[in-house]
Amino acid sequence: MTTHNKFTVTLPALRKAGACVNSYNRLVRAIQGREFTDEDEARETYIRFAHSAPVAIRSIMYSNGFDDALWALRCIDNATDDKDIRLFAVWCARQVEHLMCDQRSTNALDVADRRANGKATDSEISAARDAARAAARAAARAAARDAAWAAARDAAWAAARDAARAAARAAARDAAWAAAWDAAWDAARDAARAAARAAAWDAAWDAARAAAWDAAWDAARAAARAAQKNRLIEILEAGAFLATAPIHAVKTQEAA
Repeated sequence: MTTHNKFTVTLPALRKAGACVNSYNRLVRAIQGREFTDEDEARETYIRFAHSAPVAIRSIMYSNGFDDALWALRCIDNATDDKDIRLFAVWCARQVEHLMCDQRSTNALDVADRRANGKATDSEISAARDAARAAARAAARAAARDAAWAAARDAAWAAARDAARAAARAAARDAAWAAAWDAAWDAARDAARAAARAAAWDAAWDAARAAAWDAAWDAARAAARAAQKNRLIEILEAGAFLATAPIHAVKTQEAA
């Protein structure tokens, strides 16, 4: 299938929208059939190149990658009102719908879907937008509260641990004076070892938890981006959003 002509942009439109210099120049070199050099990479201004012909979003996908192609969608004529682009945006949001804990957020997706299909009224759209913003603010407040609680808990734990260590050192010192130097030394040494083990355990646990979270986040993000990329390619090929289209793995080619 050929790319539908509505999924195209022009170089002037990309410049007007504020395309970053590096990405724009990479696309220019791809159109020219030339290599994107280190000198091009170091440029701080757009390459001067007269080219009024439309550029397919799929071509941008091949030359620049998914992120730039996704960004370029905004430069399509009447992009904000385009049904297929709106449906694609809703589809992307629905991939994480299971993480939405507030019904107002999922309701907003339903209204956005109906709007793309011309079935939502202005009042429904306005109400859904206001409700979604309220849900976002509530989520932000909850996140801030949880972060504050976690910080307070960690601070309390650290204070308790420091107090316990100080008490142990004081007890060891008192014991040294009250009993014998050897006994105090042994007690202090044992306390130091215990404190070191506790500190090492805490550090190892924090590092392992952070590493596991980072790995899980990276894997989830990569999977989501791959699904979005494949779905966007399907739309560009078909010229429309296919509601029942399966997600196929599509091998892209990088421009020479």
